[in-house]
Amino acid sequence: MQIPHFTRIHNRFLLNGFSYDKKGLKLVACSFIKEGDKYEQYMGDFLMDWLDASDTIDLVTSGTTARPKRIRFQKQALVNSAVATGEFFNVSVGDRALHCLPSNFIAGKMMLIRAMILGLSLDLVSPSRNPFHKNTENYDFVAMTPMQAFHSLANMNQVKTLIVGGAFVSKSLQEALLETNVMAFETYGMTETLSHIAVRTMEDPPSVFQCLPYVEVTQDDRGCLEVSSDLLQVDHFVTNDAIELMENRQFRLIGRIDEVINSGGIKIHPQQIERKLSQVLSIHYFIGGVADESLGEKVILAVKHSSSLQLDKILEKVKNCKTLANYEVPKSIIVFPDFVETESGKIRRKQTLLLDFVSVLDL
Repeated sequence: MQIPHFTRIHNRFLLNGFSYDKKGLKLVACSFIKEGDKYEQYMGDFLMDWLDASDTIDLVTSGTTARPKRIRFQKQALVNSAVATGEFFNVSVGDRALHCLPSNFIAGKMMLIRAMILGLSLDLVSPSRNPFHKNTENYDFVAMTPMQAFHSLANMNQVKTLIVGGAFVSKSLQEALLETNVMAFETYGMTETLSHIAVRTMEDPPSVFQCLPYVEVTQDDRGCLEVSSDLLQVDHFVTNDAIELMENRQFRLIGRIDEVINSGGIKIHPQQIERKLSQVLSIHYFIGGVADESLGEKVILAVKHSSSLQLDKILEKVKNCKTLANYEVPKSIIVFPDFVETESGKIRRKQTLLLDFVSVLDL
């Protein structure tokens, strides 16, 4: 694996159809910051940090389950990640890529680094629900959130390779992607690992991820994932993700250890129930635990209020979900006016459960 130095910008790199050297990119960054839309301002800020004289860069975590924190990385580690991704997904010089993720988070930052280092032609668009709105171009490589992928299903004939991350891929989205011709992968990663370190195809079992070649994983005494990679300069980074360690450098993602619901002495992972319910529900929801006199905590289904919400139909679908164990069936459906979310759109479960609710339906 030949890895260029972080100061290099590939001579085949294009941004919105134009070629830039380092000086030109600084002018673009300044223009984005002063005159651009919000997503362009984020990219401008990151470009200015990337193109400065320092060999390090500060990245901020998403704050999904804890307060966002600032971490300092060697810029070379980001380049290493970009090159490794290019090799794994067969991304080549001159390939066309779509940038439709916010550049204030690691996924959007890494798409830009990949393009600059690998020599891609990168189209920058607003990180909307459907990045293909009025866009008829074809792309070799695209990264999306599950929501974007869902709203872009009709456009998958325009994509050769798709990576989906930031949240788990539902059963319905997985099946829909399999019906298209796109080569789609679900990814696992975070800011601390400089984007994805494991992937699964849509044909692989749900939640079972294959580590990329440059990554080693182990478990701590809680059964949670530890990540190490010399290439990424990550040394035994400990996550809160409970896993089942499998053969051939695979693991099955169970759920976050800090979100476990203790119901009647049974420890329940909300993400396990959500993956099962994704087979029957297509609404915005999550599984949570609330205090209960007899059980200690009870499992509830939290849904977002809307004028089209039909609780009776949701109740029927939940009761008919055959894959749920008895203790996994939600005891109540709680309707909230909205969900508390991070800036990257991930749900803050515990904070949402503290909100005043619209209505409650006990099962």
